[in-house]
Amino acid sequence: MIDGARPAMIDQAVAEGRAPCLATLIERGSYSREAVAAFPSVTPVCSATIATGLGPDRHRIPSMNWYHRAEGRYVEYGSSFRASLRFGLGRQLTDTIYNMNGAHLAPDALTVFERLDDAGLRTAGTTYLIYRGRHLHQPASDSALARIAAFALVRRPVMGPRELFYADIFSSRDTGCRSTLGMPGVRDRHAGCVGDYLVRHDLFDFLLLSLPDNDNHSHKLGPDSQVAAIAHADRQLARLFEAAGGADEFLAGHAVIVVADHAHTLIERTVSLGAQFSGFDVRRPTDLRALEPAQIAICPAQRAAMIYVFSPATLARVLARAQRIDGVEHVIWREGAEAIVARGGAQLRFSPGEELSDLRGRRWALSGAREVLDLRVRHGTVRSGEFPDALARVWDATACETAGDVLLTAAAGVEFADWGGAGHVGGGSHGSLSAGDCNAPLICCGLEGGLTREQWSIADVTPLITRHFGLD
Repeated sequence: MIDGARPAMIDQAVAEGRAPCLATLIERGSYSREAVAAFPSVTPVCSATIATGLGPDRHRIPSMNWYHRAEGRYVEYGSSFRASLRFGLGRQLTDTIYNMNGAHLAPDALTVFERLDDAGLRTAGTTYLIYRGRHLHQPASDSALARIAAFALVRRPVMGPRELFYADIFSSRDTGCRSTLGMPGVRDRHAGCVGDYLVRHDLFDFLLLSLPDNDNHSHKLGPDSQVAAIAHADRQLARLFEAAGGADEFLAGHAVIVVADHAHTLIERTVSLGAQFSGFDVRRPTDLRALEPAQIAICPAQRAAMIYVFSPATLARVLARAQRIDGVEHVIWREGAEAIVARGGAQLRFSPGEELSDLRGRRWALSGAREVLDLRVRHGTVRSGEFPDALARVWDATACETAGDVLLTAAAGVEFADWGGAGHVGGGSHGSLSAGDCNAPLICCGLEGGLTREQWSIADVTPLITRHFGLD
């Protein structure tokens, strides 16, 4: 999993000879440049979709930042260091390391690790947000990051794959590999080092090799700067190939899937939703008051956002204000059995029905302005080039019981500043419904059947894996 990789940048890295392992996999396998991400197209949501094969309606991870209605507080998974400080670094670490898997991810949303563990297969994973499996792991105590984590109350064991390497906090065995505090720029090397060790010692039937550094690289330097980071990720794949004796030997014994969780688009300016809703009683990160019905909770997540509305009387005001904000592209909410998407003064209503089929076979009934989601209908099939698989992704996002009452997407070039005031102006970001944010690469090598559908999704990864092992 190469975090945030754009298909165009994969293609460029291959064309320039800087990603020979990816070139080999593409040449010998199948390649889709339009595997659509979940919505919101941010890492926690998409990581959960990749690892479970389910949308947010089923796995219940709604965004990067969200409001926990039952606990009366915000959940922050690490939008930025400043945002983490605003919510409390210990709280953020606990939510990300423990609660995301142990409490927030739906218990019945089985992960790929759980499914393969249950089948008696040897599972392994490097640092990845969704790691839940059937094997108990105690926190490590022999690294600086482990000691810092322990100070921040990260002291409990977790359930993960048979071999779990999560930064330096959890290590199922001593590989000699260190993640140096899990900092960006060294995480890929840690994954490559662990992968090399696991191949040499034949310790897995399934390995989720997470290569996250490209995402941070793109956030800082922009979506067109990814070639160097992709080349670095490719070098970690090469370490696994070399550990087996070369590409031919590795691929003779392993099938490989390469996927990104989302893509990136260029950010030119930020919008502060707190400022835009200054006329409302906005719940603050450190607000200790009892929740009042007139309050709202604002949850920015890069190029998407959610607003939680605790009184029906406030909803109309929130919707009216949201549709007047310069920089907001879509305003999305549920009304009865329908989802509603507003854009530029027009509205589209839809629900599951028999009127039209999408490219993935789900069926819908529509009314209103189809141009809101750039929908085109031909021979009874609806599609959108600008907002791929938008109907299903919007429906699943609004059906998520932990999601906000109103969802927003940002217009081209715009990002919503997080609770720490941070953004990525001049760099890349993601989160919206747009193709630029959500069309991810999907490469399969050594799997039967190839990639023959017209529309693939990151949700197809776990089904491809379980089918390969004969579990479907």
